[in-house]
Amino acid sequence: MPDDLAPYDTPQHRDETAVAGMWLFLASEVLLFGGLFLVVLVYSHTRKAGWIMGVRHTNLIIGSINTLLLLTSSAMYTLAVVAARAGRARRIIAPALGAAGLGVAFLGLKSWEWHLEFSEHLFPGAGFSISGPDAGGAQLFYSFYFLSTALHGLHMLVGIGLILWVCYRTARRRGQPVPVIPVEVVGLYWSFVDLVWILLFPVLYLVGRV
Repeated sequence: MPDDLAPYDTPQHRDETAVAGMWLFLASEVLLFGGLFLVVLVYSHTRKAGWIMGVRHTNLIIGSINTLLLLTSSAMYTLAVVAARAGRARRIIAPALGAAGLGVAFLGLKSWEWHLEFSEHLFPGAGFSISGPDAGGAQLFYSFYFLSTALHGLHMLVGIGLILWVCYRTARRRGQPVPVIPVEVVGLYWSFVDLVWILLFPVLYLVGRV
């Protein structure tokens, strides 16, 4: 048995195991983020007025631009997956790097948004700028906001690293056939990161704003 197949019986067995492993990992991530959304379900109703007050202080423009960036990034990485399936290794790197670059832009904008929020004293705790009887609900919202965006940002950093690994791996093969499964598995992860943001965006920026 070739070394790259151990401990698998066939290349198909190896590939199926890789895909199944990623789906299992994503299922565990669903449980993690599902717990966060349960917080939303509870406190957006029990502390509704304060929660809505917090939503109205988020930066809708930056949130909308970041959503567009991430959707475009996912679309670009899809082109890399299509190229891998077609056996066109040279067409993998450019869209993959584009996807990673848009991911970096997303994180840069999110960091700037955090900077603005810290300067406006919107971080929960002493000196929180929102006052009044509903300030507690607003602090709960911003506790969720910073925790969820930090977790999402960490997942994006991992995703960007994986995309760069795909690019490096592809470039090293120098015209040789590129295995499709690693490209597809990274695509699954990147799509999950995109999906999490699509679910977070209305919760953090839209619900209760009008």
